[in-house]
Amino acid sequence: MHEYYAYKNGNLKTRDKTYVWHPYTQMSDWLRMDAPVIVKGEGFYLIDDKGNRYLDGVASMWCNVWGHSRREIVDAIIEQVRVLQHSTLFGLCNEPSIVLAELLVKMAKGMGKVFYSDDGSTAMEVAIKMAIQYWHNKLGSSNKRREIIALEHGYHGDTVGAMSIGYIEHFFKPYQHLLFKVRHVPSPYLYRKGREMGDADYVQYCIDSLEHELKANEGRVAAVVMESGAQIAGGAIVYPDGYQREVSRLCKRYDTLLVLDEVATGLGRLGSMVEYIAQDSMPDIVAFGKMLTAGYLPLAATLASDEIFNAFLGRYEEGKHLFHGHTFTGNPIACACAVANLRLYEQEGLISKVKSSSALIARRLEEFRCYPIVGDVRHKGMLAAIELVKANGKDPLLTLSCRRINYAIMEEALKRGLFLRPLGHIMLLVPPLAIGREELDMLIDKALEVVGAIARLVE
Repeated sequence: MHEYYAYKNGNLKTRDKTYVWHPYTQMSDWLRMDAPVIVKGEGFYLIDDKGNRYLDGVASMWCNVWGHSRREIVDAIIEQVRVLQHSTLFGLCNEPSIVLAELLVKMAKGMGKVFYSDDGSTAMEVAIKMAIQYWHNKLGSSNKRREIIALEHGYHGDTVGAMSIGYIEHFFKPYQHLLFKVRHVPSPYLYRKGREMGDADYVQYCIDSLEHELKANEGRVAAVVMESGAQIAGGAIVYPDGYQREVSRLCKRYDTLLVLDEVATGLGRLGSMVEYIAQDSMPDIVAFGKMLTAGYLPLAATLASDEIFNAFLGRYEEGKHLFHGHTFTGNPIACACAVANLRLYEQEGLISKVKSSSALIARRLEEFRCYPIVGDVRHKGMLAAIELVKANGKDPLLTLSCRRINYAIMEEALKRGLFLRPLGHIMLLVPPLAIGREELDMLIDKALEVVGAIARLVE
């Protein structure tokens, strides 16, 4: 047995802290933590090298659909590995990428073509480049449409373009000088609207702010970019009914492209297979990722309407084609995995099951409101957020007994056999879509215990 599989020797934690740099992690804190070493996934549980089981409360960073080791998906991956591991889309085709593209176009109303990439960040980079080059190709030397409008609290990934449109200062301030200018307008974060107005008035203020920017910069805006249905990494901000539809309407009025990010919110997370259809807001370009392969392999896709695609057609010497690509664009193994996953959605009637699970979550979330440290509870589909605040106020609860609140949430959850990854003081519940009723009740029970433990420590 190779030494990197020899977890029974008990030295994997030491080697992790010696060699591995973890994402979005203060490593000086990590060196003091006793994080589990996960060696196996079984159903909706993660199992560590000591045999401890942890209910996966964040769907392995919002991407797991069926739980771990789903036979149909594993078999599809193994079968494809035996036949063709990788074949470039630079000058060649492969069957899984063709089959998947057809499934996606039929699923996503109004889209005509699929461009593959590796993850959500790159899918959004593709979307930005498509939007900018569309106007360049269409208008030529008279083109002035080079600006982008995006929402405050938006998050679209960690590459330079994605950071520009989804600028969160706490995340990206050191890189600000690298980013291109984007006009950011308020998003409908109703709990922290910071204005003396009702919810409906604030939503209208957000819409009016967007229209003001579109009108003031008419003829110069290439696209409005936003997450579809909700902003997850920005605080699990669920859009009020009708808000996204109004954004879509404004884009049409001002002849501006609408680019939607469904990397984390599409494919059932918010209760709809395609969220923009539920929101009655037709985009010109949309990105999917995360749950595309059920969380088993990295793959993302940027879909464009025929109108967008046709603007890239021309004589070779005109240089109108899209100058973008990745080594693993349309990787056959990942595409075969995604095909198996999407077919399971239909076979299992998954979206119907999600709606039933969502109703259960909605009922049980009310139990969190009895704690004075719970300032707000937000929910849609299989996404829930519990925002923790200092009692009798709205100030975020950031520290607890000299510990950062996010560390306290993770540690209290692990004690109870639950894995959570909060957004600072916001505790997220993002279970695998197919989670059973028993496990879902267990997840909420344990999350309630975590909030109760933190509330007692605050007292």
